[in-house]
Amino acid sequence: MTTYSAPAKINLSLRVMGKREDGYHNVDLLMAKLDLEDRLDFHNSRTTTLLCDTPGIPLDENNLVIKAVREFEKAYGRKAKQRITLTKNVPFGAGLGGGSADAAVTLCALNEIIGTNYSDEELHAMAAAIGSDVPFFLNPVISRCTGRGEIVTPEPELAGWSSPIVLIKPQFAVSTPSAYRGLNGAHRMKGVNYGAQTVDGIKIVNELERSVFTKFPVLGLWKMWMLSQEGVRAALMSGSGSTLFALTETPEQARALAAAAKEELDSTLWTYCGTVNPQ
Repeated sequence: MTTYSAPAKINLSLRVMGKREDGYHNVDLLMAKLDLEDRLDFHNSRTTTLLCDTPGIPLDENNLVIKAVREFEKAYGRKAKQRITLTKNVPFGAGLGGGSADAAVTLCALNEIIGTNYSDEELHAMAAAIGSDVPFFLNPVISRCTGRGEIVTPEPELAGWSSPIVLIKPQFAVSTPSAYRGLNGAHRMKGVNYGAQTVDGIKIVNELERSVFTKFPVLGLWKMWMLSQEGVRAALMSGSGSTLFALTETPEQARALAAAAKEELDSTLWTYCGTVNPQ
């Protein structure tokens, strides 16, 4: 058995630059990994199978792990033949890139286990064919991601930056395609700050908030609640949601904020306290 970790991400910045002819949107993202990780265990097998005991996770071709296996097999020309056990810690439908991270790690794991020695460029081509966020996770340093998200440019000046963070996620998920589709009819909620926030010289903004908050106004209210709490330097929705995050001054403030969110907002919230860009 060989074990690999797949980190979640947040979007420190998400700007939508316009719709493309292929139906996607051009975006400008600033992405950073978290110390929140899924685990994937690989075992040699006679067939490829995916196991996961998290309810609601598909185990067929709809899972990005299986899509990654199929993309790898196209290049390899043979079956990969692995039994993959996925332990989910990153919630799905959360805007944290868990499925994309799992797919990228699957490509890297198969390349190592089978010994195909595909180059970074070859792995990147496979990753981009699976999904827009997948290439970032091949080397998840803080990066600017453009095009539809598949053009990844590391930001070396931010390599040493990190921050305590708290994540909160309600029971419902948000569909990424629906978040983009909702941009045209989106409006601004009164009293919600959609403008850029600045932390250590980094502009923190998410242009999908208008669309998602129009459909789920409670998220806009929760964002403003987070911004009002002690020690919060910035608060934002990650990706297409439904996760909100707050950057805090200290880990203790992050833990206090998570506890207060469950007490004052919703006792069923999923919360996580950790680090952005762990060193």
